Amino acid sequence: MENSPSAPPHAPATEDRRGRVLVVDDDPTVAEVVVGYLHRAGYAVERAGDGPAALERFAAARPDLVVLDLMLPAMDGFEVCRRMRAHGPVPVIMLTARGDEEDRILGLETGADDYVTKPFSPRELVLRVESVLRRAGAGTPAAEEARPLSGAGLCLDPVARSASRDGAGLALTLREFDLLAFLLRHPGRAFGREELMREVWGWDFGDLSTVTVHIRRLRGKVEQDPARPRLIRTVWGVGYRLDLPGDGEAGETAGATGATGAPESPEATRAIEASEAPEAPGTTDRTAGAPRA
Repeated sequence: MENSPSAPPHAPATEDRRGRVLVVDDDPTVAEVVVGYLHRAGYAVERAGDGPAALERFAAARPDLVVLDLMLPAMDGFEVCRRMRAHGPVPVIMLTARGDEEDRILGLETGADDYVTKPFSPRELVLRVESVLRRAGAGTPAAEEARPLSGAGLCLDPVARSASRDGAGLALTLREFDLLAFLLRHPGRAFGREELMREVWGWDFGDLSTVTVHIRRLRGKVEQDPARPRLIRTVWGVGYRLDLPGDGEAGETAGATGATGAPESPEATRAIEASEAPEAPGTTDRTAGAPRA
């Protein structure tokens, strides 16, 4: 394991910091490494060793982002994330030794914005923090990105970060909002999951099932019948496409699942994943937090 940086774990935030991060992990070694790297990157960091302590710190001073271990004593990370998310869309990166797909999907569906499996590279985690915070975005969007978006009864205001369908508000997470906004800016165009991850998440690497889960969640919120999607289509061998009334009819024969009204099957999703599966990344320095026995 790399030596953690020399910055003290609770250094006063007197510098021009890039944001406040709450690190929640009961493993002191992992927490020390994560806190050290984040301090060195310019973040003000607080630590908590269990769920109740994390919620107490969260209530006392809302952080800009939470790095949250899944396996915590007394209260697991899923429950901590649910309770935090009940107070607003604070970005959450889940950190865990459990790499099962069901756990990853549950973490994302709980409201996490990213999911990092131990052992991991501390440098990669810092990049993930930067990416999530950049997307959470303090500051005014560019003029084009600030333009209200609409179609098929959907209305999004990027400045107010509000969304509705047929006049009813939509409860979208940070990533769901960004994903839907991106698709609304490019109706009728098919995007691969790697492209969506790069354009929406700002990542050049990562777990592509993150995109799949967010598409599934979006369909559950914007489709009349999520099992027979008419807006967010699966395009065989490519990825996904947003069809708005009047501009997607001609493309329905190009291989979009659901064009005949048939439910989108798990086999269709697996076919996309197989067609886009990247080579194993050559990430090095995967040092922090080997799974505990």
